[in-house]
Amino acid sequence: MYNNKVSILIPFKDAASYLPECLDSIVNQSYKNWEAILVNDKSKDKSFDIVKKYTKIDSRIKLIQNKGDGIIDALQTAYHHSEGIYITRMDSDDIMMTNKIEVMLHMLISNGLGHISMGLVKYFSKKGIKNGYKRYEKWLNGLILKGKCFDEIYKECVIPSPCWMINRNDLDKAKGFNSKIYPEDYDLSFRFYKSGMKCIPANKVLHLWRDHSLRTSRNSDHYSNNSFLNLKVYYFLKLSFNKSIKLFLWGAGQKGKKVAFLLTKAKIKFTWICNNPKKIGKEIYGNKLENWLTINKCSKYQSIITIANQNSQNEIKRYLKLNNKVAMKDYFFFC
Repeated sequence: MYNNKVSILIPFKDAASYLPECLDSIVNQSYKNWEAILVNDKSKDKSFDIVKKYTKIDSRIKLIQNKGDGIIDALQTAYHHSEGIYITRMDSDDIMMTNKIEVMLHMLISNGLGHISMGLVKYFSKKGIKNGYKRYEKWLNGLILKGKCFDEIYKECVIPSPCWMINRNDLDKAKGFNSKIYPEDYDLSFRFYKSGMKCIPANKVLHLWRDHSLRTSRNSDHYSNNSFLNLKVYYFLKLSFNKSIKLFLWGAGQKGKKVAFLLTKAKIKFTWICNNPKKIGKEIYGNKLENWLTINKCSKYQSIITIANQNSQNEIKRYLKLNNKVAMKDYFFFC
């Protein structure tokens, strides 16, 4: 049996309603050699007092004040005080399945360096889960089942922020939490991808992801659609963009316009295409929208697709495959 220490990093802010359930799920883990480092990010409720009581009950639980401000500073603080060979995150309003740490650690040690272990996730809420979160859960779990998370990294965050584990050496290789870019979990996913990490397929639900109206991701500008698009374009230009061939941008909806703005701002030349007769011929940000059939005039190109409709995405994918285009090399879905 493994006996390596696992460090669980937990930023928290005003989570008094959820912390006892979260901490109980950690204390009751089947794997015992862990430390939970909780960093208080200026809570105004009873969160600090709740965690302090747990530190007196279980010495593996450590309580630290965030000297900075926000979740990134809190994660940096937690990591600085961590001692484990293996690192994982946890959200203060969520619940771990009893075997979560044991299962992820086993997968990680069995596969060795260069890997990330994860588990399937399940959303829960007293008010029920909205369709958007249900779709995200189904899509994310489908990727985790196959260990193919990075195949669709430009669509959405592909690593569930509170349900991954990695060797400290690999986290350092990806520059850990040494980034000030939000959304911080999506940024870290891109850095894992950049570092060549491989995702280990998983088939067990290990994490219960709570949805509620006060979630940071619901209320902070750091997690707005624009923040995600900024990050996608930034990493596309850094990791995937082929300057030597033509770039097509598909779609002129809200996301398409934002991507067009960012590409124009970065002085990247592209051809903007769509199939909407009302938009074809219009000029936005100095770029004239063209009929999508324009792409037939070109043999070597890359495509960014910002069209959200699933049927349209499937049609575009079929068309590109028929033209021998390869996903994550020649075309990239941004939604």
